[in-house]
Amino acid sequence: MKSLVISLFFSVLLGACAGTPKISYFVLDAPALPAASVAQDARTPSILITSVTLPDLVDRPQMVVRSGANRVEILDASRWAQPLKSEVARVLAACLGREVGTAKVFLHGQGMSDAADYRVTLDIQRFDSEPGVAATIEALWTVRHKGAALPQTGRSAIREAVADDGPAALAAAHGRALQQLGKDIAAALR
Repeated sequence: MKSLVISLFFSVLLGACAGTPKISYFVLDAPALPAASVAQDARTPSILITSVTLPDLVDRPQMVVRSGANRVEILDASRWAQPLKSEVARVLAACLGREVGTAKVFLHGQGMSDAADYRVTLDIQRFDSEPGVAATIEALWTVRHKGAALPQTGRSAIREAVADDGPAALAAAHGRALQQLGKDIAAALR
């Protein structure tokens, strides 16, 4: 009897392990920076990304996708490799560096808080993923120049087509959308 219970226990345990889905991790692609295009002398501006906010719905490790009108699904097996806020800030920093031509782009907490020439705040209000359709980002942003009395504000709405239904295609489309958002913000820095 005891061996039967042990056998049943291990059978159930093995069955549970066999049914566990493999978790895949995704990152947002940042643009490559050609080494020759980035200046690091005293004349190039420094940029500090002070904060990035996201809707609570998507501010989680799992990818969240739209699955119909007023309906979303949380994809437990498709996750961001690091917190989504960190991914967005990293890609935005790379985009701003490339567009402005500076290597002096810092994230909050990296020690440039008072000395930065520009301070950028990003409030992403919509970060939608529609498998097989599009990735959409709508954001409000603020650029504050060290010597200016008033900040410059803007709004960007970007929709990037998705190549297929998979989460990798959604991550790639969101990366492209963030690169466009970086171009929009960089225009305010010039």
